[in-house]
Amino acid sequence: MKYRLLGPTGVWVSEVSLGTMTFGGKGHPLWGQFGALDQADADRLVGTALDAGINFVDTANVYSDGESEQMLAQALGKRRQEVVLATKVHAPTGPGRNDLGLSRLHIMRALDDSLRRLGTDYVDLYQLHNFDPATPMEETLRALDDAVRQGKIRYIGCANLTAWQTSQALGISAAHDFNAFVSAQAYYSLLGRDAEREILPMARAQGLAVTVWSPLAGGFLTGKIDRGTQAAPGRRETGADFPPVDRERAYDVIDVVRVVAARHEATVPQVAVAWLLAQPGVTSVILGARTAEQLRGNMSATELELTGEDLAQLAMASELPPSYPQWIQAMFHGLRVPA
Repeated sequence: MKYRLLGPTGVWVSEVSLGTMTFGGKGHPLWGQFGALDQADADRLVGTALDAGINFVDTANVYSDGESEQMLAQALGKRRQEVVLATKVHAPTGPGRNDLGLSRLHIMRALDDSLRRLGTDYVDLYQLHNFDPATPMEETLRALDDAVRQGKIRYIGCANLTAWQTSQALGISAAHDFNAFVSAQAYYSLLGRDAEREILPMARAQGLAVTVWSPLAGGFLTGKIDRGTQAAPGRRETGADFPPVDRERAYDVIDVVRVVAARHEATVPQVAVAWLLAQPGVTSVILGARTAEQLRGNMSATELELTGEDLAQLAMASELPPSYPQWIQAMFHGLRVPA
């Protein structure tokens, strides 16, 4: 396993990490679509990951209504100190009007609940799961800073924020001497490269780690789908058509991924993950799985070295259409002001 720095922390994390959204949720109308693994399955996945050198595990308080955190705690057991443990806050945790969001009230309650479920005194990385337009960012960051100073959190990060929202938060932290974000988590894949427009350049400029969720585009890059497939595999068959994918464009990209995979005697998901690991600024790719065999197969992407030709083919097949202001800036790229 290879390791990369978690932003400006000095902490090393494995370049692939374990996601636990598949833990729990059996019978749940939403979370049951993402895996519904039982404790024995979770134990096998966590053991497989740690034995392979993965030291970064990502969960969230909303996954299976907290069951994922509980199952992860049991699966880690005495190996808790081997991992950088990350969880998140924002989504609803109950029926009340204050059981969601990023207010001080909800953050403090949700953090204590996560610590209890995870069976630990502290979380290594506590992440905002989304943006809360009802709560001033200063309120949120002050609450997180207090929790860091109390020893309940080691570092803070964000997920699914825009570049301007993240930059605004970093500015507030700097102005008030609050602990600042060290990481940004974003959806990024060969079928969803929107993060390249603003989020990834911002993260590189600010020195933030970038962790990637849904690297296989919600099942489209598992290698089980092509133009002849009636529906995408896995959870998309059961109604969780997420994240959104332009299917016709996806088929064209998958055709090229298959060509590259054949060239290396690799699988489609291995190429998809290897491509992400080759992108500037990516720190760790989060792998979710239903079986240990699936996890081991996808983890082996860390051993796949894509060539310049591979990367060029994949980039051309999956490139984004130009957007403003990128297209006008590109017009002037390379020009110099006359002396």
